[in-house]
Amino acid sequence: MMRMLALVGSLRKESYNLRLVLTMQERYRDRFSLEVADLASLPLYNQDAEDNPPEPVRRLKQKVAEADGVIIATPEYNWSIPGVLKNALDWLSRGERVLVQKPVLTVGVTPFMLGTIRAQLHLREILAAPGISARVLPPAGNEILITFAKDKFEEPNGRLVHAPTLELLDTVVDKFLDLVRSAGTTGR
Repeated sequence: MMRMLALVGSLRKESYNLRLVLTMQERYRDRFSLEVADLASLPLYNQDAEDNPPEPVRRLKQKVAEADGVIIATPEYNWSIPGVLKNALDWLSRGERVLVQKPVLTVGVTPFMLGTIRAQLHLREILAAPGISARVLPPAGNEILITFAKDKFEEPNGRLVHAPTLELLDTVVDKFLDLVRSAGTTGR
């Protein structure tokens, strides 16, 4: 079975982006396992420590290296990605560069109207940087930009229940799994 790792750019306990990842974890449990990485324990990136990174950084790098693919769920803060996510990507882009050619799926949820589009555009630029060079699905038809989250997630379990959004998610996840298979990263 394929193994995926999720990087969630929000530390908030009731984060809609975390709720989306947990929905994916349950919905696709027969297709892949999905672990949520601990970004809260990462220290701020420090170039002085990149050759001998702190233990939380080593653990994250190992989990990314062992994963067949990475799912990044990001909210949008000030038209960009949150600092906690950028910090994790900075650590992952230095020393052992475990995201190079790693299949990555970007998703985002917002309670507002624009569906994290600016954050995801910025995230795609970051993922194309030489230290990362991730394999990301092309944006056309593959963008998971969930708007008006309050109307699409159910209480009390907080899972995504909006049928058209779930159908889009199913389609994009199928394409992502094809990308993972074509990358030859499965079954390591």
